[in-house]
Amino acid sequence: MTAQRVPAVSDLTLDEKTGITSGADFWTTKAVPRVGLPAIMLTDGPHGLRKQTGAADHLGLAASVPATCFPPAAGLGTSWDAELVQRVGAAIGREAAIEDVAVVLGPGVNIKRSPLCGRNFEYYSEDPLLSGVLGAAAVRGIQSQGVGASLKHFAANNQETDRLRVSADVDPRPLREIYLRAFQRVVTEARPWTVMCAYNRINGVYASQDPWLLTRVLREEWGFEGLVVSDWGAVDDRVAALAAGLDLEMPSSGGRTDAQLVAAVEAGTLGEGVVDTAAQRVIDLVRRAGDRPAASAPLDVEAHHALAREAAGRSIVLLKNDGALLPLPRGARIAVIGAFAAEPRYQGAGSSLINPTRLDTALAEMRALCEGGVVSAVGFDLAGDGGQGGEPDAEALVAEAVAAARDAETAVVFLGLPAAAESEGFDREHIDLPADQLVLLDAVIAANPRTVVVLSHGGVVALPFRDRVPAIVDGSLLGQAGGGATADVLFGVVNPSAKLTETVPLRLADTPSFGNFPGEAGHVRYGEGVLVGYRGYDARALDVAYPFGHGLSYTTFAYGEPSASVTADGDLRVHVRIANTGSRAGREVVQVYAAPTSSAVARPPRELKGFAGVTLDAGEERTVEIVVPRAELAYWDVRVDRWVVEGGAYRLEVGASSRDVRGAATVDVAGDDVALPLTMSSSVGELLAHPVAGPLGQQAMAAMLGGAAPDEGMQKMMASFPLGRLAGFPGVPVSYEQVEQLVAMANATAPVRG
Repeated sequence: MTAQRVPAVSDLTLDEKTGITSGADFWTTKAVPRVGLPAIMLTDGPHGLRKQTGAADHLGLAASVPATCFPPAAGLGTSWDAELVQRVGAAIGREAAIEDVAVVLGPGVNIKRSPLCGRNFEYYSEDPLLSGVLGAAAVRGIQSQGVGASLKHFAANNQETDRLRVSADVDPRPLREIYLRAFQRVVTEARPWTVMCAYNRINGVYASQDPWLLTRVLREEWGFEGLVVSDWGAVDDRVAALAAGLDLEMPSSGGRTDAQLVAAVEAGTLGEGVVDTAAQRVIDLVRRAGDRPAASAPLDVEAHHALAREAAGRSIVLLKNDGALLPLPRGARIAVIGAFAAEPRYQGAGSSLINPTRLDTALAEMRALCEGGVVSAVGFDLAGDGGQGGEPDAEALVAEAVAAARDAETAVVFLGLPAAAESEGFDREHIDLPADQLVLLDAVIAANPRTVVVLSHGGVVALPFRDRVPAIVDGSLLGQAGGGATADVLFGVVNPSAKLTETVPLRLADTPSFGNFPGEAGHVRYGEGVLVGYRGYDARALDVAYPFGHGLSYTTFAYGEPSASVTADGDLRVHVRIANTGSRAGREVVQVYAAPTSSAVARPPRELKGFAGVTLDAGEERTVEIVVPRAELAYWDVRVDRWVVEGGAYRLEVGASSRDVRGAATVDVAGDDVALPLTMSSSVGELLAHPVAGPLGQQAMAAMLGGAAPDEGMQKMMASFPLGRLAGFPGVPVSYEQVEQLVAMANATAPVRG
């Protein structure tokens, strides 16, 4: 866009003000030619640009302009590399600027609560810290090009089942600690131009018309100054939504809901000032978009494809590599088996469907690198029709694959979820790979035990074969250059360094949300509380196939003994010496987990609080410093409705995954003061914990027992007894009035330290 004068709200009529707070069509805002207000375009992301050329839709059905398809968040997130994510974001922003797109609809930072969520491929992680760090990097990258980002889907959008109506029923602690925390980080650190509200309800209230969510939390607590846009079709009640803090309804309602706003203002049920505020935010967004200089050069397709290949290579997780089977020797004879080798599954389906500028296949790229020769076999039918419609039957496909595997030194089998198995709009029913693929793999292993499995999927899949193959490479979804990147990793051109961003369970029944997903009768209960993802597996000490944060390399890393200290401002500094003990350069992601050694509330055994990537040459070693801000130790205290850091000792674990802890250090942290006034409904335990009233309470209990101190059993029994019910019990030497005086005296003193 070119810079131009943008009108003020006072220049507009009521009809025009209400009009610009909804779309003109599917992708653009309304222009007001009378006052010179132009329209701007918002277009889907988040892993590439989806600017449609013809009929508009929100499900990726219509054609769109060619754009670089970078790895979706399910892939890119496994890099654990904010700098890489920011570079990818900048490339997407540049392509948007070239196409005169003002806002890219992404990134998505919703939590992977269940592996069954059909849209998990668009989200980074089951952990809010990792999601927030990478989401902030994506926003910074996109907006560095003068293009706005739209942080989505705000909030608790963790399933596709009944997604436009379902109520996510979440208690305050998990809502704050798990489902809002990534959004909070991105809003406060990266300042996205827009935030997109979710379809669903939260505790019974639609996100699009929730003043607590859109105004109190987002604007008043976090200081968001941008525009709130609806997800496409998320508005149930336009008047209530505008009053709650929703500024722009998308797509166009054809004027129907604009008329509702005008009628509400004229009837006095909606203040015109509320309309003015939303209209001003639309005008501000148009102004910001207009300040961007016009793109000066055409898209460098090859440069962006090269970045996509780099990003994909950094997003491949080496799950297993027994006997150093990988990397493959260039001179080896390789059997490449599986339909995905030639027909890659490289992105998810739905609104983020990108029309790639080009598309690599692993089969072609492996042939280019392998000097010993590649023989290929399809192995299974992606159409899944069992040989109908002229396709070879399943037995013939398996027999062909077995012959190829038997004659090769190593068999590389490409397995995964077909596009029809996962998409925006519906959730998965299980985490199993298709049965015909597992039958194929069994036959190949029997023919050649030197078998490598390469996985393609947007959501976690079960790995019942993990103990029967020596090597597993997790490619998740890798974008248009994923085929080349996969070949790079298999042959050692790239040393893998990615780490899992979600736990791979042994069974679906082990997942923390099992039994509480996807809900019923319009409600889904988040019954696992804060024990989401690895937090839940660790709390129950469950075995998993591969833990959060796991990922191998073609080299090895040794960890020294970590040390930790507290800075003057209360932050924690963790230092650990990392050495590359292998024969080639590599990158390790060092992870820091923390937990208090004792807590007044239920907390997971460990939570990710910091991480850092370090690249080392063979034999090189270096001290890595990871800073854990004091605020990261806080939990949401429902008693005072705010973040609270508990005082006491914290154990800081340093490791290569959530279950590969290489060392630990303990530090003492000062706690926050928490004002907890006593009432007659407070318990005896709370009274005894009070610094002023506590000693007097101990005296009263001793008097009840004839001067003897109460034993441990008595203290536990009395701890939950309300003070107001204590007076008047036989043998209790205090009156109701005396207890009231004690409570009043306690409340007149300094607050209790929490």
